[in-house]
This record gives sequence, C-alpha cells and structure tokens, in this order.
Amino acid sequence: MTRFVQLHILTAYGAANLNRDDTGRPKTLTFGGAERLRISSQSLKRAFRESEAFATTLAGAIGSRSQRFMGELIAGLEARGLSREDAVARAGVVVTDNKLGKLKGEAQTEQLVHLGPDELARIAALVDELVADPSLKGPPVLSEKPRAADIAMFGRMLADNTRHNVEAAVQVAHAFTTHRVAVEDDYYTAVDDLKDPDIDAGAGFIGVQYYGAGLFYLYVCIDADLLLANLSGERSLAADTIEALIRAACTVGPTGKQNAFASRAKALYVLQEIGEDAPRSLAAAFQHPVGARRGEADPQAASIERLGSLRAGYAQAYGEAFATQELDVAAGKGSLADLIAAARALYAG
Repeated sequence: MTRFVQLHILTAYGAANLNRDDTGRPKTLTFGGAERLRISSQSLKRAFRESEAFATTLAGAIGSRSQRFMGELIAGLEARGLSREDAVARAGVVVTDNKLGKLKGEAQTEQLVHLGPDELARIAALVDELVADPSLKGPPVLSEKPRAADIAMFGRMLADNTRHNVEAAVQVAHAFTTHRVAVEDDYYTAVDDLKDPDIDAGAGFIGVQYYGAGLFYLYVCIDADLLLANLSGERSLAADTIEALIRAACTVGPTGKQNAFASRAKALYVLQEIGEDAPRSLAAAFQHPVGARRGEADPQAASIERLGSLRAGYAQAYGEAFATQELDVAAGKGSLADLIAAARALYAG
C-alpha cells in the first residue's frame, strides 16, 4: 500500500499582496459563493524551492529550471577556441538529440527545462568531449531519475522525451482564506525631499496598491513511496527532502510586495496525517465561510474546529486510520520538530 503524508496548514497574514494578478490585485477565489484571497500553487512551490530550508537541507540536490542552460556550454566551447557558429551548432546537436525542446535563437530553448545537478554537470563535461571529437553527436545528458529533490517532489515534463518525465510525488493546492474577504486599495503618496513646499506643496508621486488580509488554509499531499522511488531509493535524501518541504510549508510564503507590507508569517496550526488511506483535502470544511455561523467570532479557533469536525466525519464514514500530529501555536501544542520526526521515520531502516 502507498503511504501518504498530508499537511493541513493554517497561516494568518495581515495586510499583504503575496501573489497578484495581471492588474496588480491579490489573486482571489470564489468558493461557497464568497470571495476569498488565494495564493497559487505555482507561487507557493517557487517560494519553497527558493527557501533557506531547501538551500541548507538539500544542498547539492536542487536542480535548475531554465531556457538558457545552453549558454554555459556554448561559452565553454568558445573558450576552447571554437567559433561562435561552431559552438552554437554543436550545442544545438546536444539539445536536439536529447529532445530537450525546440531551439530559440542561438542559446535558448523555447521551453523551460528542469535539470538536476548531475545532468547539469554532464552538460558542463561535454565541452571536452565535443572539442576532442568534432563528429560526436549529441551524447546522452538526461537521467531517468535525476538526483534532484525538487524534481522528485514537483515532477518534470518533457513533451518530446517522455521517457525522462518524472511524476510529481508532491501535490500543493492553492491556498485560500477560510473566510470571506474584500480586496482593498491603498492610496499613497511619495514626498520629494528636495522640493520647495513654498513653490509646490504637492506630492512627488501618487499611486494605488492593493492588499488583503486573512487566515489561509493550505493543503499539501506527499506520496512518500513515490518520493523515495523518484530519488532512486536513497532513503537519507528522501528524509531530508520531506523535512525541507514540511519546514518550508510551515515557515515560508511568497515574497510579493514584501517591502511594502512585511508580510512574514509562520503557520499557526498544522494537522499532519500519515497513513495508507486514500488522501483527501479538508477544503470542504470552509465551503461556507468561517464567520457565517453563530459562535464563530474567532476565525482561527473556528477554522481549527471545522478541520477537526470534518476529519472526524471522514474517519467515521470511510474508516480512515491516519496517524496524526498537531502543531497549535495558540494552545502551546506540538512542534515543527515533532512533525518532521514523524515524517522522517517513514524512511528509517
């Protein structure tokens, strides 16, 4: 049976614009007929990948996603005396033969390509091979299971080279507020320090920025066995990977408009479930916005109560038997270390 780790996380943000749309407004969601603030899955995963938690715990096991990985190969070939034209041509063969995507200009691919550290090292090593043997075609670069924790977690898709696709072991939902919200606007001015107020007392600049505030619910589902398989059975790296993910999910958020709002926050409540039952989100607990029912004056307490109530209902209806750990800041219950220890134990032995 497959083992899953599920995280149900509540994090409160004051005035913030963590993840904005094309008009500059915070992203939103209509759920249960009520508008909520939303943080996209893509934005969250990017924040996790760029976090200190990943950088320190997974040093040397994080990949890079780019359209420009050919640039270093071309530069290396030029440094070894090849003309620009020859360097571009030979690098292009590497891309074409490995089916890494369509070429765009001299040193880019049209698609973003996610490569692991081992694959990037292989590309760097090709400089000597391509110089030594001008007739060499594109030698293999990709690994079926790259040693990259972020690829193991979030997957990789190569449209023209499906053999080297990696199925994501981690699913990250869009976070949304458990209660109804309204996006607000902040009219602001900037003062010109060198302006003479006797001549012109007006502002040097005026503008509007948008924000919202609320308690967000985030759901993360980890297929613990697929994560281990994606990392070629390397238990130590799998344990470090799940630790980095849990730490980041609880302590890291997108940095949109950070200097304007100082919107730094850590999870107030986390319910972690580990088991072999089919995973499920608890988002339905908030289909009716918190605050709409009698006695829900405290959004945090009401949200925690709703999570517990729905979880108990699922357990009764489907016979679920998840092992659980809780972190509750307000109640002084549990710790991040407890959550991590329970998840790491899946890879012991």
